[in-house]
Amino acid sequence: MLDLTAFRRDLHSHPETGFDVGRTAGKVAEVLKSAGLEVTEGIGGSGVVATLRRGSDDQAIGLRADMDALPINEANIFEHRSTTPGKFHGCGHDGHTTMLIGAALELVADNTLDRTVHFIFQPDEENGLGAKAMIEDGLFDRFPMKAIFGMHNLPGMPVGHFATQAGPFCAFEDNFEIHIKGVGGHASMPEIGVDPIVLGSAIVLQLQTIVSRSISAKDHAVLSVTGFETDGARNILASNVEISGDCRGFSDTVSSRIESRMREIASGMAKAQGAEATVDYSTSFRPLTNDPENTELAIRAAASIGPVNDTYGRVGFSEDFAEFLTVRPGAFVLMGNGTDGPNAMPLHNPGYDFNDQATRCGIDYWKALAKVA
Repeated sequence: MLDLTAFRRDLHSHPETGFDVGRTAGKVAEVLKSAGLEVTEGIGGSGVVATLRRGSDDQAIGLRADMDALPINEANIFEHRSTTPGKFHGCGHDGHTTMLIGAALELVADNTLDRTVHFIFQPDEENGLGAKAMIEDGLFDRFPMKAIFGMHNLPGMPVGHFATQAGPFCAFEDNFEIHIKGVGGHASMPEIGVDPIVLGSAIVLQLQTIVSRSISAKDHAVLSVTGFETDGARNILASNVEISGDCRGFSDTVSSRIESRMREIASGMAKAQGAEATVDYSTSFRPLTNDPENTELAIRAAASIGPVNDTYGRVGFSEDFAEFLTVRPGAFVLMGNGTDGPNAMPLHNPGYDFNDQATRCGIDYWKALAKVA
């Protein structure tokens, strides 16, 4: 019998990022092959899909876990801490992978299961690229399924508790860079140049009016400027400024409105000052919207394990699982990671750790979902 705690801690000690999750994917495939599942490797570059074939394909479902770690240093000093500088399982994907493996192993031995289940192990969730890569590699064509489900641990919520809601649940993440070209020169003679720092500062302030004056109060939106860089020096007026940042919301309409207003503000203010401004705007993560019918099934499965908050509200973080939901209906839930110590530290914090006591809850949730969905 696989020691799941030891397995999870081994993954934690050997974190891999992005699509470069060869060791992790290899260990996942090895365990599931040995259990007799049909295992396909290399989906979307380094993803793994294991299939337990019971019942007809038209009733098949997909259960997804992510495998990648974060590109940061771990602050913990316990024995299973990261052995790779600059890489760290600070989001609990080691736990997500372990829980789905545990569920797969137990469902193999469950003769009451009467449906085909695809266990999907995704790379590069953190950059928002892994789901799309698996889809483009034929995930849903090669592994037919009527619905797909995902789960994420949540620090600060008690172990055994769950949270979700139908409809909009996780925010989109848009990224922007505004490039301003002015006319640099000597700091003592600003009148003969075009100062992009003054212009850039004014643009930063004006960007804040997008949320307060261009987005309806009923629609959630956040616009944060997180970078302001110049090529100037103590006695040199800059010639160029780059402003960068991050936007969040829960609908494509809000995303489009933020982008259009940002372009209008940047170009209009630059023109007024005799400068040039260009905007690079991109979406890293789509908004995640839970399908109502499948959310009810997820709630029913979770309720068999512990308390469920089924009107939790929208959460501001983003999740690559949203990409799968643009192709198949499904639902995403949050599961408690604990309220003390490293288990309660925020996700992406250097002191975070997945709670091994939560593993059983996650396994039982997946097993229950496989029977009710």
